[in-house]
Amino acid sequence: SELIRGFLLSGMPCPSSCPPGLLALMAPGLALMATFSLPSQAGDRRALPVEKPPGVKGRTLILLDVNTKSPVRIISENFLSLQLKSAAGTGPPAEPSRAFPGSRRLVTLARGLAPAFLRFAGKRTDFLQFHNVKNPAKSRGGPGPDYYLKNYEDDIVRSDIALDKQKGCKIAQHPDIMLELQREKAAQMHLVLLKEQFSNTYSNLTLTARSLDKLYNFADCSGLHLIFALNALRRNPNNSWNSSNALSLLKYSASKKYNISWELGNEPNNYRTLIGRSVNGSQLGKDYTQLRSLLQLIRTYSRAHLYGPNIGRPRKNVIAFLEGFMKVAGGTVDAVTWQHYYIDGRVAKVTDFLKTRLLDTLSDQIRKIQKVVNTYTPGKKIWLEGVGMTSAGGMNNLSDSYAAGFLWLNTLGLLASQGIDVVVRHSFLDHGHNHLVDQNFNPLPDYWLSLLYKRLIGPKVLAIHVAGLQRKPRPGRVIRDKLRIYAHCTSYHNHNYVRGSITLYIINLHRSRKKIKLAGTLRDKIVHQYLLQPYGKDGLHSKSVQLNGQPLAMVDDGTLPELKPRPLRAGRTLVIPPLTMSFYVVKNVNALACRYR
Repeated sequence: SELIRGFLLSGMPCPSSCPPGLLALMAPGLALMATFSLPSQAGDRRALPVEKPPGVKGRTLILLDVNTKSPVRIISENFLSLQLKSAAGTGPPAEPSRAFPGSRRLVTLARGLAPAFLRFAGKRTDFLQFHNVKNPAKSRGGPGPDYYLKNYEDDIVRSDIALDKQKGCKIAQHPDIMLELQREKAAQMHLVLLKEQFSNTYSNLTLTARSLDKLYNFADCSGLHLIFALNALRRNPNNSWNSSNALSLLKYSASKKYNISWELGNEPNNYRTLIGRSVNGSQLGKDYTQLRSLLQLIRTYSRAHLYGPNIGRPRKNVIAFLEGFMKVAGGTVDAVTWQHYYIDGRVAKVTDFLKTRLLDTLSDQIRKIQKVVNTYTPGKKIWLEGVGMTSAGGMNNLSDSYAAGFLWLNTLGLLASQGIDVVVRHSFLDHGHNHLVDQNFNPLPDYWLSLLYKRLIGPKVLAIHVAGLQRKPRPGRVIRDKLRIYAHCTSYHNHNYVRGSITLYIINLHRSRKKIKLAGTLRDKIVHQYLLQPYGKDGLHSKSVQLNGQPLAMVDDGTLPELKPRPLRAGRTLVIPPLTMSFYVVKNVNALACRYR
């Protein structure tokens, strides 16, 4: 019986020398294995429902193996990237920025998620005007609130975040009163922006040279590559793009030798609701062709990357927009981009984040986008460039809570398994409740989840093989998978693990614990567990998390905490607590797919 059990768990065929009696004994077990084994495909996670054998009462036992020979997908090193909304970096009309991230704490948090892209964009990108002026302070008094506010812009490049080629980035420590005034100013700006959003009337915003310097230096000091979305709503009478202001910004950036990638506009299929005038896909394609020509005229940006068109959810009219764009500019862009928001943030409930039907909505969108892209430019990279758990700014204690992480982690796994090259999280820092860092510069649960992902997950996606026992489905009811399992090669940047290690990440939406037995190539290996759970009495609504039972918090403004694993003995069954997210590094697998970059 032990021999039979060994063959079943390892997946090895019985040698030809097996006696007939042994083969007869093994036949029922092999038949059962064939009944619930899944095909080897990226993203396969579901155990087929089968009858419960006698003695199994409501438990799910899962056998898990991974194909270690070759990856099924290879995604960008910058797969998990960030967005910073344009409104977070601009003041009221004609007023210089006081809200770009400039504190040591924010740079520390951003560095934790590097390497990544930092996309500077949003609805108000299309109302942004660049002015090449320095806006020095007009007066200088003694130290005090007015002194700091008046001189903040004048001193920003020199003292806030200054690039020094010999000493690296220097980040100033501003007095507490300055940071408090900065937060108050940002809160006031947020109210202005909310008023504009509800009235659907938007005023122009001014971006000064100082503000652009600060934005670029923040990205550069944080190890992020800046993507800047230019204003697409400056139109000529014939509805073609007016590039004069963009050209001024491009020339200034080139004079500073800033390494920037570019976009044009944000969710252009929605322009009619913003300005009462639409821009169709073909016209936007011509505008992108014009922008590419401008970039080629400027030596610094002659080979710069260009991304777009950043459309909204791919409904029928949006798909038609994308087709018109691809016909004209499919070969002009380096990646095709779109946005996705799961829930209307004004009506969301915590149970929404646990619905598998909601988690699966993204798959259909991916197929629609891929179909269009592959029709016009086969093999072109696709980005989900702007994803949030909820729309309308999110909802307090929901989209900024532990519960929202189920959607976020599943989004990462699903996109990677289906070959989407980059996902840009909306947003890194902002007012509202959809971000990774709150307005007081404190990391929220999705930040810690993203940090774990960055530390443990590499760009090579692996196929998994799952087999298990489930409850028998009730007649007429579709069983949806509440246990999501994904596998990658462990990040090469993590020096705690040798190359060839594998990382699993698991979402358990069941209200009971689940057990997973590692089989095949993963059998009898030492495993490191990183179990992320809510911390405190608020449960799924909590804005704090614990890793393996220890609360996560910054050590100080310049130091992130050590992410300590819990070692599990070789061969131990993985026990996944209910309503949790977890990562498991399977050490020393020596996986062929993971040995080399």
